Amino acid sequence: MDPLNDSLLNINRRGLLKGAATGGLGLLGGPALGQLLAAGNSLPAAGSNFAPKARRIIYLFQEGAPSQLDTFDHKPGLQEFYDKDLPPSVRGSQRLTGMTSNQPRLPIAPSSFTFTKHPNRQEGLWVSDLLRQTGEMAGEMCVIKSMLTEQINHSPAVTFIQTGHQLPGRPSMGAWLSYGLGSANEDLPTFVVMISRGRGQMQALFSHLWGAGFLPGQHQGVQFRAGRDPVLFLNDPEGMSRSDRRKMLDMLAELNGRQAEASGHSEVLARIAQYEMAYRMQASVPDLTDFSDESPATLEMYGPDVRKPGSYAFNCLMARRMAERDVRFIQLYHRGWDHHGSVTRDLPMQCQDVDQPQAALLKDLKQRGLLDETLVLWGGEFGRTVYCQGKLSPKQYGRDHHPRCFSVWLAGGGIKPGISYGESCEFSYNIAENPVTAHDLHATILHCMGIDHERLTFRSRGLDFKLTGVEPAEPISPILA
Repeated sequence: MDPLNDSLLNINRRGLLKGAATGGLGLLGGPALGQLLAAGNSLPAAGSNFAPKARRIIYLFQEGAPSQLDTFDHKPGLQEFYDKDLPPSVRGSQRLTGMTSNQPRLPIAPSSFTFTKHPNRQEGLWVSDLLRQTGEMAGEMCVIKSMLTEQINHSPAVTFIQTGHQLPGRPSMGAWLSYGLGSANEDLPTFVVMISRGRGQMQALFSHLWGAGFLPGQHQGVQFRAGRDPVLFLNDPEGMSRSDRRKMLDMLAELNGRQAEASGHSEVLARIAQYEMAYRMQASVPDLTDFSDESPATLEMYGPDVRKPGSYAFNCLMARRMAERDVRFIQLYHRGWDHHGSVTRDLPMQCQDVDQPQAALLKDLKQRGLLDETLVLWGGEFGRTVYCQGKLSPKQYGRDHHPRCFSVWLAGGGIKPGISYGESCEFSYNIAENPVTAHDLHATILHCMGIDHERLTFRSRGLDFKLTGVEPAEPISPILA
């Protein structure tokens, strides 16, 4: 390569500033220099905009889209519509997926499961008996029955509710909070991800769902794996002592520091920070994953799978232990809710996996005084159709994707306990009152963490981006404590 061209390619902001200081770039006036600097990465956000109600978030994401009709949106009146076609006036102009668009009929399939009315601050909360233990925590929960989204397929819908945009490349919610608030624990990552497998059809999960997008790399989620080594390559190689590791990292930090000084690239500084975090995690992660200090009663509360790394029960207990250690954003993905073929066969098994552990998590947080400052969120990417996908029979039905109506619940820091919000129509197909978008949900979560969603921005490619996008969005004030 030509030396002059090579030199030009290595011009950066720091080099331009140095050149300007020595007169080498005298033609670069003040306004032009200001525009150049403004085009670069924004500075980290300054923290909370007002007093937060929550210090941390535990997001129990149910990948595959749980059927609201068979869990939290009780519609006993549908029994009289069994096997009748969904009225065209209810469907309107809403599109269908390719899996049911060619069906000659859209027969209505009422839930085959019984529901119990659990006491709360209002008239009571109807919850499927498949989630009986979760329902017993109704006094702590706020169930939103009027969620909607525009995305009808899994990948864009999951990406949208995790990042605020349907296309990959944007920062995830955890990355935004890491960037906006920073870490509250120097020995563990600010944003941790754990994945468990369910027993139904599963969709792929990709790392962009917990990525940092255009934010500095240290804000991306750190995935903890199942097995003996939750984080790959965390342990020292054989023959390397702890002191040798420290000397190596000090030397590497010096070299990276020189590179950062020369290039001005924020990712070099992020790499230094990540190496240091990995060093501290060598001591903190084994302590985190050692359940020997948990009482038998606590382990029993989470259920028989609590000692199986990678299970939902194990991950729920890990979430509570991380909450105690002030991990800022704890993301659990539980796969297997994609019940196209047989809700009656697959949903009971899926609920059996999650019911006891997530109820135990709420109980455990509450009895330890952590729930008031921990926001727990549960839900999927969209809902399920009231009509059956495929052949309907008294003992079997499937449900297709449905973006225009689904349920989620929240509990803990900043949320009114024991209430429900919003209503669906009698077919759980459209929103009857108080629609809530994903951006509204994001704005609400940020509000609980003390952040005005309009003010948490990052300049990239000449634009000021934010988690809640450019569409109108507001915190859901009636559910805020």
